Amino acid sequence: MRVFLAGATGAVGRSLTPLLVQAGHEVTGTTRSESKLAELRAAGAEGVVMNGLDAESVMAAVRAARPDVIVHQQSALRDQTGNFKRFDRDFATTNRLRTAGTDHLLAAARETGVTRLVAQSFTGWPNARSGGPVKTEDDPLEPNPESACSESLRGIQYVERVATSTPGIDGLALRYGSFYGNGTGLTSDTFADLVRRRRLPIVGGGTAVWSVVHIDDAARATLAAIEGGTPGVYNIVDDDPAPVAEMLATLAAAFGAKPPRRLPAWLARPLIGDFGVAFMTTLRGSSNAKARRELGWKPEHPSWRQGFYDR
Repeated sequence: MRVFLAGATGAVGRSLTPLLVQAGHEVTGTTRSESKLAELRAAGAEGVVMNGLDAESVMAAVRAARPDVIVHQQSALRDQTGNFKRFDRDFATTNRLRTAGTDHLLAAARETGVTRLVAQSFTGWPNARSGGPVKTEDDPLEPNPESACSESLRGIQYVERVATSTPGIDGLALRYGSFYGNGTGLTSDTFADLVRRRRLPIVGGGTAVWSVVHIDDAARATLAAIEGGTPGVYNIVDDDPAPVAEMLATLAAAFGAKPPRRLPAWLARPLIGDFGVAFMTTLRGSSNAKARRELGWKPEHPSWRQGFYDR
């Protein structure tokens, strides 16, 4: 199968490309930088420079690749500052890739006869913060998001809606949990530095429930979605949603750091805003039962409790 991987040098793309090649697929991977083309060739893919926000650039790249399936993994996560008060500003480019970028890929799919699309989404903070601690894909998303994250939630809702409801397209939206492993997300150098310097306190008891996934498991789930599975939305997380207080304490131990400091919510609110407090106190986790059942996938790192040490 010919696979067009938009965002092949991002977090998921770097792990996914060699899996696709090993599975016998022909991969065309896109990057925004010519300097990364050699990385794609070394992984066994055909590399192409593409601007995901430029409709003509996307159309030309897809036409040349003649793919059977398009995989949307484009993001701009390097723009993040970790400031919850400016969350939407940090994700502004990623949100445009979720909206205009998705539109460009769908237009190219229709033009070239591609009928299958697998798109990146996210789970965790978008879940409604009421009811039980763990949500499925059938549960609603947060109806009243804080102003700091409202644009990002709209971007997530958009990519999920158009990916799974466009006529003629079998679309799957994968809601990844927070990444860790291979220097990504929670185990990145930046995050490790915050933990070691005790700059990431447990706020308000740390009662929020987080769901995470090892980056290699995220890639394996994406491969499963490319090769099979019915259209729809899927949570891609490990088996162990848990309170953030437990997760940060284990992460600190894995980094050889002192336990996180604790901070009452009232004292943290002026520093991290309402969304930051919610991130630490009221978020709900996610269930992977649907992905296990319908994609035939299960995480090789079933729990972060061991996975953080094996990063």
